[in-house]
Amino acid sequence: MINKHLTDPRSIVVVGGSNDVRKPGGKVVKNIIDNGYSGDLFVANPKEDTVQGVKSYRNMEDLPGADLAILAVAARHCLPATELLAKKKKTKAFIILSAGFSEESAEGAEMERKIVNVIDAAGACLIGPNCIGMMNSRHASVFTTPVPRLHESGVDFVSGSGAVAVYTMEAGYDVGLTFSSVWSVGNSAQTGVEEVVKYLDETFDRRSGARIKLLYMESVKKPDMLLRHASSLISKGCRIAAIKSGSSEAGSRAATSHTGALAGSDEAVSALFRKAGIVRCHSRQELINVAGVFMQRQPAGKRYAIITHAGGSAVMLTDTLSEGGLEVPPIEGEHSRELLSRLYPGSSVANPIDFLATGNAEQLGHIIDLCEEKFDNIDAMAVIFGSPGLAPVFDVYDLLHEKMDSCSKPIYPVLPSVINAAEEIRAFTARGRFCFRDEVTLGQALNRVASAPDPVPATVTLPALDNETIRDVVESSPAGYIEPGAINRLLDAAGIPRVAEAVTNDAGDAVYRAGLLGYPVVMKVVGPLHKSDAGGVVLNVEDEDRVRHEFGRLMSIDGAVAVMIQPMLSGTEIFAGVKQEPPFGHLVLGGLGGIFVEVFRDVVGGLAPLHQEEALDIIGRIRGKAVLEGTRGLKGVNTGMFADILVRLSALVQAAPEIAEMDLNPLLGTPDRVMAVDARIRINKTA
Repeated sequence: MINKHLTDPRSIVVVGGSNDVRKPGGKVVKNIIDNGYSGDLFVANPKEDTVQGVKSYRNMEDLPGADLAILAVAARHCLPATELLAKKKKTKAFIILSAGFSEESAEGAEMERKIVNVIDAAGACLIGPNCIGMMNSRHASVFTTPVPRLHESGVDFVSGSGAVAVYTMEAGYDVGLTFSSVWSVGNSAQTGVEEVVKYLDETFDRRSGARIKLLYMESVKKPDMLLRHASSLISKGCRIAAIKSGSSEAGSRAATSHTGALAGSDEAVSALFRKAGIVRCHSRQELINVAGVFMQRQPAGKRYAIITHAGGSAVMLTDTLSEGGLEVPPIEGEHSRELLSRLYPGSSVANPIDFLATGNAEQLGHIIDLCEEKFDNIDAMAVIFGSPGLAPVFDVYDLLHEKMDSCSKPIYPVLPSVINAAEEIRAFTARGRFCFRDEVTLGQALNRVASAPDPVPATVTLPALDNETIRDVVESSPAGYIEPGAINRLLDAAGIPRVAEAVTNDAGDAVYRAGLLGYPVVMKVVGPLHKSDAGGVVLNVEDEDRVRHEFGRLMSIDGAVAVMIQPMLSGTEIFAGVKQEPPFGHLVLGGLGGIFVEVFRDVVGGLAPLHQEEALDIIGRIRGKAVLEGTRGLKGVNTGMFADILVRLSALVQAAPEIAEMDLNPLLGTPDRVMAVDARIRINKTA
């Protein structure tokens, strides 16, 4: 619904505009005027004829038509004002700054709903209510400060919180972050973060559009819209970073399976961001630093030169980059000796390159030139340069500015002397440069960006399943945990390998079945939720007498309805699972099985449907992946087969979205096979 009446209005009316700039209605008028709005500006105020030099109308019926209306009046006045403007004045865009709506009470929510209905019926768009407004290079319709430098080459920032928008602009201002547009969507009654991302995608201009998008979200109501349009923007050359706060664990507390207890909405958000190619951040400062990384050229690889006159800072950055999988390779050979000869005695060029506290701009230039032209094992440079306060460092920052333009390898400037070099830093950022305040936070931002995957292709080719059988099992099974025979039919229909088994409630039949399967066997109680906790799993049963004894014991467990018998197999225990996670769909998880999933919770998730590459990425991000690769004499696991099972699970829940929770725990993996040993599936028929 976002339209040009909002983004480029020819006329604006501020309802509740005031001469008191300490009030939202007064400050928004001042910001619009001070930031050079060139269209027609009006005010509606029953007590004033002029407001800050702008014509004010005491009676709204007398207002001329306006493209955009900004409401800064009490909530109870917003509905009648909206009705008049939308129906009689043909206003097509609204920003409602006022609070007192769905965030406050049921009555407020009803009032908000009625306003949206009026605006929708008029084919108009709404930002808010309960927001600070929005701004771009055409108009600054916000009631807050600062109003940052607004230019099409800056970043687009979309926030679900007005306060976070203000604090982010404040923090970004001093380090040189510039903005193309800022959107505070407030209650998102009609237009939320997802809709703004959709608009930014559909109107993106490859020649002049802002290529960095920053998001702050407190909820993800339309994950499909966010995924589609964020992926599209990134495919057009944009970079996106986002904070998602307010994660809830309510769903996890109510879950009964391992998957349900381990996975929640926050893991679904992370999976969505990975699928879209969005870099997830967890603080405003991290978001700003990631934006600063985005503002530089992308490095060709992950090898960094750290250039500094402060040894301790260089060590901390080296540690941070190394922990994130980036490299600080040694610099050796003829060119390193040439460089050392140009520096003061005591300098080091091993990498980090430390040219001492007395190092100067000329020496820094030599270092950067050799990193750019001669050191082939360097892909990017981080320059840490502050000041002890002995002399100005304008020449150093002037050189940095020049080299950042001329070098093909990106340069990340860390300028930590916010007091001693304050004037020099202001001059540096005034040239449109971004600087980092702290070497460790730079390193963390570089790690975040480097580890973010590319967006996955929109079209997924899933393996062929026996959908007819899957639908028959789901439709014929009651809600809740389904019985073992139905589980086996689903696994077979999905093409998921499983251990041969027999389920019986007769002791004699148990002996017969164990003989057919071949000793030794495993015996498991059927019925109780957690078999191990109930003493319901027996390993290495090697003869008929033991089968009879254990059968009787297992059937005496509270809730037992039968006993399952399987051949005793060996392998590494791994885990796969699925959880229904509205509104995201299904979350597919992979990890280490047995005690690893129960104690260490070492699982990673992805949103269905999964590409094979996504499944392999899930496996690659398991903390204990060394176990899967084989360690200390143990054989590894066929990760290709493991990934195939994850993909098939994602296809299964596409065919059977009623599956609420599913555990394959354990899967037994070897270099030659991965096979399900135990499974639980819960059906939800009310979703």
